[in-house]
Amino acid sequence: MKKHLLYSSIILLMGCTASAQNRDAVKFSQTINKDNAYRHLSVLASDEYEGRETGKKGGWMAAEYIKNQFKVLGLNGPVNGDYFQSVDMASFGISQMLTLEGQPAEPIKNFYVVPSSVSGSGFAFNSGSILFAGYGLNKEGYNDYEGKDITGNVVMILKTAEPSGTTTAKTGGNINTKIKYLSDHKARAVLVIDPVIDMPDNLKNYLQSEQMVMKTKENLDRLNEPQGMPVIYIGTTLANQILKGAKTTLDALKKKMTETGKPVSQVLTVSVTASAKKTENKIRTENVLGFLEGSDPKLKKEILVITAHYDHIGITPDAKGDDKINNGADDDGSGTTGVLMIAEAFSKAKKAGKGPKRSILFMTVTGEEKGLLGSEWYSEYPVFPLINTITNLNIDMIGRGDAAHAQDNNFVYIIGSDMLSSDLDRIGKKANKDYVKMNLDERYNNRTDPNRFYYRSDHYNFAKHGIPVIFYFNGVHEDYHQPGDEISKIDFPMLAKRARLVYYTAWELANGAKRPAVDKNEDGTKKK
Repeated sequence: MKKHLLYSSIILLMGCTASAQNRDAVKFSQTINKDNAYRHLSVLASDEYEGRETGKKGGWMAAEYIKNQFKVLGLNGPVNGDYFQSVDMASFGISQMLTLEGQPAEPIKNFYVVPSSVSGSGFAFNSGSILFAGYGLNKEGYNDYEGKDITGNVVMILKTAEPSGTTTAKTGGNINTKIKYLSDHKARAVLVIDPVIDMPDNLKNYLQSEQMVMKTKENLDRLNEPQGMPVIYIGTTLANQILKGAKTTLDALKKKMTETGKPVSQVLTVSVTASAKKTENKIRTENVLGFLEGSDPKLKKEILVITAHYDHIGITPDAKGDDKINNGADDDGSGTTGVLMIAEAFSKAKKAGKGPKRSILFMTVTGEEKGLLGSEWYSEYPVFPLINTITNLNIDMIGRGDAAHAQDNNFVYIIGSDMLSSDLDRIGKKANKDYVKMNLDERYNNRTDPNRFYYRSDHYNFAKHGIPVIFYFNGVHEDYHQPGDEISKIDFPMLAKRARLVYYTAWELANGAKRPAVDKNEDGTKKK
């Protein structure tokens, strides 16, 4: 009798386990495997794709590859029959000029204009004099501006140091405070003397780089906002050329200020002209969309969106060592690979007559590394109404692990799961329990995380519109944004397992009786 009851219990338990899984979901998940993952990622993260930078050759190659995969799978192109959603994007650099007594200085080497001080219309000025105001300080017991007129004048000040050898950090005379004082007093421009104008490569690259933005009205208005006073950094060589007419040098003036503890401010008769303006270059880039229409006439207008970003950071010419290509195998070749495998699984299910009831939009977005630009563009100009979008499942780095899980890589961070919808949180965790059984780490699943991961990937551009999201992530590792993010370091079985978790969660969402209810406000409080 006891033996019979034991067997009955085992059979009953097996039946309960089996019933928790959908057989069709399991059947069509088989193509989400390590071999298929390698097949896609070995292309996307190859040197040939040059790090897939937005608006560059490698990015275009990746977009074409993904589009062709969507075509082969039989997904529809939802953008007027096309798979590409063009993102109206441009890069804005700075054209800058400075002359002394008619002789041009060399940008970046002898001077540079602070980019944030240049509005869309730029600036230009011509002055026959410069006010040298020493440390640029006005505080109790010491005033570099006493008896001097700031308004409408070009002012030259030292970036660092203060009277009596004190440091700016201790006395509060930091350069931002100095510049604000001059701006408040309506100086025409400020020349900041920086003895280390021979700048590190990262600053030089930043100053020579172009700011990439989407050409929305809001962004263009922001770019064109008046920026106030021009701020120009100059080196010691240029400062001494300015002081030459007064028969002195920067070292001589600094010595006098140090010894006397008093200002040596003076008006210098010298001709100086400067100008700067933003230059626009059109960038070709696109989101890649593949659409699978739902099978239920009533539910197919509801859309589940599955995303990953296919772009990365391209080539770093000054990277240490011989390898200059940031392949981005994990970031986010792994997520893009996951989307392609999930799309294949659902496509095969539909061809077999087992397709999802709701529609699914598979979307790999551009410009994530430039500031979540591609997903922001979609959220502003959606192909399908956002009101019909039930959830966004976003995959950004699922091919490796981090130091916190060095002993056991059977994990994934989930972020945002319960931020807006208790239903979505329950569905996602049940899918893991029923099918995958990995450690769901939620340490970053909060709005106050110092890393701000909730705000740092493409799901956020859906969440900010009140759409429930889950962000799947394997954490930051030593090769993050480095040439070492190579395919050889990918854990392909775990990449496939994490992608299967997203797939099973998507299966439940696409076939559930109801869409996940949004029962929480953006601040996490319960809706009334």
